[in-house]
Order: sequence, then structure tokens, then C-alpha cells
Amino acid sequence: MRKATIGRKTKETDIHIELGIDGTGKYAVNTSIPFLDHMLSLMSRHGLFDLKIKAKGDVETDDHHTVEDTGIVLGKALKQALGDMKGINRYGQAFVPMDEALASVCLDISGRPYLVYKVEFPKKSKLKDFEPDLIEDFLQAFVSNAGITLHAAAPYGRNTHHIIEGIFKALGRALRQAVTIDPRVKGVPSTKGKL
Repeated sequence: MRKATIGRKTKETDIHIELGIDGTGKYAVNTSIPFLDHMLSLMSRHGLFDLKIKAKGDVETDDHHTVEDTGIVLGKALKQALGDMKGINRYGQAFVPMDEALASVCLDISGRPYLVYKVEFPKKSKLKDFEPDLIEDFLQAFVSNAGITLHAAAPYGRNTHHIIEGIFKALGRALRQAVTIDPRVKGVPSTKGKL
């Protein structure tokens, strides 16, 4: 199995992640931010990744540090678990309807981090204790450290929870497609010979 264990400790956060990308979708996620836990659990389940996250941060100040740093560590874990990337599909895409909302994620495990984020939340956007704009910060940290290009979009949706849930389910499914080994691929899937 392609696995990684990564830890990162700063004055603001202490994060430990174990990731197995050839898993079955088992997860144990505790970031002390319930909404983020829910989204990462969905990503794990739909990506069939085995994921353990234990994170502590200065959430009494704000959720931002914990959300962003979790993205950093998860990105590093994915990059490490992919190893030499030989035989991977490289590209992945998924469209996920979540009731009235539609979300899409298209990605390329390219070695070139880039985020395109086309998501707008309703004007009366409300989640219990979570700032929806932190999702973009999480994804930016994730792609920067995983070395992937990611396009996330939600062309429509009325419910903020549904929009974000669709994004994380689509992220899991697109990643699952991209990291899958295709026995017909010899070496890395690039004419350059390197990703």
C-alpha cells in the first residue's frame, strides 16, 4: 500500500496525519473543527483513502490556522504516499450533485501546484461555527503541498453546506481516479518522463 505519515508542529498548530491511498475509506478525523472533520471524512470515504487526522490548534482565536495547516499536512502526505508516481492515471474528475447543488473537481497530479476556485456561496450563507471562505484556504494549502493543479467549481446551489459537501465528495472521487494505477502506463504519465 502507498502510505504516508506526516506531522507538523508550530506555535499555532500540532497536526499528525496518516494516509493510505490504496485503502477502503476508513477514517478517524479529529481537527477540533466539527465541520472540517465531516468534510474530510466524506473525502476519505469517497476517495477510498484510509485517513487518520489528529489536529490541535488555536481555535479559540480562529479556525484559520488549523484549517490551513491541515491542508498543508494532507498535501504533503498525499505527495509522499504517491512515491515515484509510476503508473498513475494522473488526471481525475468528478461531478457530484448534492441535492440542489452541483460541484465539480478536475485535477492533475502534475507537480505544478495551481488552484482555480469558482465557488460562490449564497448571500445568506450560514454554517453553525465555520467560515465558508476557509475552504479556499484549505484547498490552496493542499494543492501547494501536494503539487497538483485543481479546478473546483460549484455553478449553482442554495445551501452552503451542500455546496461544500459536494466539493469534498468530488475531491475524493477525482483523487481516487487520478491516483489509481493503470497497468498499461509504463513509468510516469508524461512525455517529459517526470512529473
